[in-house]
Amino acid sequence: MKIKTLTLFSFLLASCSQQVTKIDLSGSWQFTTDSTHWDSTVLLPGSMASNGLGEDITANTPWTGGIVDSAYFRSDAYARYREPGHVKIPFWLQPVKYYKGAAWYKKEVTVPEGWGQQDISLFLERCHWETRLWVDDKEVGMQNALGAPHQYDLSDVLTPGKHTLTLRIDNRVKDIDPGENSHSISDHTQGNWNGVIGDMFLQVRPQVNIARTTIFPDISAKSIRVKTFLRNRKKNEVTALLALEADGKLLQKEVNLQPGTNEVEAVLALGDDIRLWDEFHPNLYRLKVSLTDKEQKTTDFSEESFGMRDFKVVNGCITINNRPVFLRGALDCAAFPKTGYPPTDKETWRRIFTAFQAHGLNHVRFHSWCPPEAAFCAADEMGLYLEIECSSWANQSTTIGDGRPLDRFIWDESERIVNTFGNHPSFCMMMYGNEPAGVGSSTYLANFVTTWKDRDNRRLYCSGAGWPMLAVNDFLSDPAPRIQGWGQGLRSIINAEPPRTDYDWSEYVSRFSQPVVSHEIGQWCVYPNFKEISKYDGVMRPANMEIFRDILQNNGMIHLADSFLLASGKLQALCYKADVEAALRTRNFGGFQLLGLNDFPGQGTALVGVLDAFWEGKGYISPEEYRRFCAPTVPLARLPKLIYKNDELLNARVEVAHYGETPLKNVAAGWTLSDTAGNVLQSGQWKVDLLPIGNNFPLGDISASLAQMETPRRLVLEVAVGEWKNSWNVWVYPALPLKVEGEESIRMVDCLDATTLKALEGGASVLLSLKKGTLTRQMGGDIQVGFSSIFWNTAWTGGQAPHTLGILCNPKHPALSQFPTEYYSDYQWWDAMSHSGAIKVAELSPEIAPIVRVIDDWFTNRPLALLFEVKVGNGKLLVSGVDFWQNMDKRVEARQLLYSLKKYMASPVFSPVVSVQAEQVQQLVSDK
Repeated sequence: MKIKTLTLFSFLLASCSQQVTKIDLSGSWQFTTDSTHWDSTVLLPGSMASNGLGEDITANTPWTGGIVDSAYFRSDAYARYREPGHVKIPFWLQPVKYYKGAAWYKKEVTVPEGWGQQDISLFLERCHWETRLWVDDKEVGMQNALGAPHQYDLSDVLTPGKHTLTLRIDNRVKDIDPGENSHSISDHTQGNWNGVIGDMFLQVRPQVNIARTTIFPDISAKSIRVKTFLRNRKKNEVTALLALEADGKLLQKEVNLQPGTNEVEAVLALGDDIRLWDEFHPNLYRLKVSLTDKEQKTTDFSEESFGMRDFKVVNGCITINNRPVFLRGALDCAAFPKTGYPPTDKETWRRIFTAFQAHGLNHVRFHSWCPPEAAFCAADEMGLYLEIECSSWANQSTTIGDGRPLDRFIWDESERIVNTFGNHPSFCMMMYGNEPAGVGSSTYLANFVTTWKDRDNRRLYCSGAGWPMLAVNDFLSDPAPRIQGWGQGLRSIINAEPPRTDYDWSEYVSRFSQPVVSHEIGQWCVYPNFKEISKYDGVMRPANMEIFRDILQNNGMIHLADSFLLASGKLQALCYKADVEAALRTRNFGGFQLLGLNDFPGQGTALVGVLDAFWEGKGYISPEEYRRFCAPTVPLARLPKLIYKNDELLNARVEVAHYGETPLKNVAAGWTLSDTAGNVLQSGQWKVDLLPIGNNFPLGDISASLAQMETPRRLVLEVAVGEWKNSWNVWVYPALPLKVEGEESIRMVDCLDATTLKALEGGASVLLSLKKGTLTRQMGGDIQVGFSSIFWNTAWTGGQAPHTLGILCNPKHPALSQFPTEYYSDYQWWDAMSHSGAIKVAELSPEIAPIVRVIDDWFTNRPLALLFEVKVGNGKLLVSGVDFWQNMDKRVEARQLLYSLKKYMASPVFSPVVSVQAEQVQQLVSDK
């Protein structure tokens, strides 16, 4: 029987291949925008912009997407970028051409003689947005799917011979508004393009055919339940033979089909030795389905890929095949700079998903959009867990649950998405979309979730990304468990509390019965990489980055661009490490969704990725380094502090988050405390008999004396569990205050009063330490400095703090000789950044080269200083934006930095070269 089965299917496939069953419609189409003058041609698949068509960009281009900061339209600083013919916009990537409206595409086709009296359909894989179709002069209908193919039944209108297909594509938002910032339609990311970008073909099938197949795996029964939708276009009942075959197992069933669509179910056993699908073993099966009309002897054939997996929630934990899963995810926000639209080939998606996996991630959230078929196929093969959304971010410009047309559209869109992609094992989660608004949204979404849970149990369902927290949700998407939330500014844990690694979100998530997945954690920015500009040789151009580069050039710092990138990148990576580790330390946590792994080019330009918009690295952290804190198995150290005095003990509780394929047995584990030269100062080992799947598994405690650390230094605590390693920097400073020889020659003040000015005139050395809050607005007092990087970006957040991207310094500068540092911010700078202001040194002199720079927001690119030196009269002045006055007995790193500065000032190498007037320096401090 098995041999006969394989022979039967091979024969059917061969028979199909001998007939013309598809007509490829890719290639040249006539084109117009007014339907009367067909004076252009375009290549499809493609968009108007990819064909060089559309309107020139102007300051008044009617974009699709919200703009929070309107300074571009009125500020003199942007005047040159609003000039006709030279327009550049700062909000997002700028397409070479833009068009919003109806466009017409026309092509002549010849239908073969053998297609008469059969089922004929038109397949358009990815259209943007609404299509209307005419065959010759007869209108066939309208389709408006954003996340699924547009398919037209042409059986009644196409006959053998020549015909003209006319396609009207309209990319305007009309009665259905998914939300102007939805990544399915918005100019913030992929752009509001007009065209068709995937497979395009006419297809013929017998009158009795397979309309759709839905596969429900059952791993406990080792079988699949197959629901087939069989179409009978005849006017009478027909008898047909339905055959299902997978992995050499055959099921044949005679069925009687009424005119119309018939639903037939069958169960196909796969045998005892089934191969499960998950992130470690993405095993796939192929289901071959044939339907033979016993009267006419015609056969229709289809083939579907599926995986044997069970993705569900058990006792408040997300599981796959009864094994706990921790979702380590990031967003895909539909940014495709080369084309301005999503790729429809599998290899491109494999390249994107390889970047996810290389950085230790196992999960992708598609924010307010659904990717094409190729993405699912690639994820199936690679073992990624996808969360899909129904093309909407119902906020800002729209709402849901209030009876508008969008309510119906989301239902239709969800059904189209599930019907099209539901058999893919990678399709593990679904939501309506992102951050909904509307008085009736909770009621609407509760019904949405409940209905889909009842209809299709192959995946988990949640109301929306971010909110609402509904009891019917399988899991919760929650923005609370992260180290920096919207609107927190400098009150967040990473900015308001001294550095430590012992916090988590366990208490918060314990109030929910469902697993919690943290929503859009991170959003940590890095300075623009201007070398990236040359990569933009396609439809999208980086006018925003060109503007930022111009500002930097005009402010005389273009030579520092690469240094700003690398220094701010190191801080960005540190912030992501803190976010991810806090999630991994949280008991009974569902996981996280990073925003993001790659840059988000819109919403004012959110450079939140360690990868650029092309999914390529920027040079400051490798995938291997990233995987130390983001991987299936991650050692974790709970350190109550990272800054120590040498009379203290370094105490840490060490644990492991292990979400690997299986529990680990007889694992070697240990820790080392080393100096920066790699010399191991102390170490310890643990024997682990069994490391189960889960987190919060304790390895042991560390208690290390720091008494031998007589000089200030950075140490590295590393924990290894088998092949998995993770590490943390700690700093040790002398417990007792150090006296600087010659310190009495240094005058330390918080303002330049008459006495101090007289001393400077007489040749004194003065340290001006500004008390926090006293720096004038003119000189930078309005710049909110924090330890962390910028959250998302200041243009979109309305100026939320911090406004800066960390520090840049020369670690070998003699002023820092007693304060060990790299060229970038690490946790030993937390105190300084938390008690400081950023000084606009260009207001004093453009020649000042700060000892320690503060990296400004790229929208302004001002030369900012934390520490700098100048000559005033005959004297020497070192200005500190760091407050060295308040609570110095408790601020050990501030005390050490002050010691280093004084030691430098007392030495002969303290010799400022740039002169400024006393009156200029007096502008730094507000009147007392």
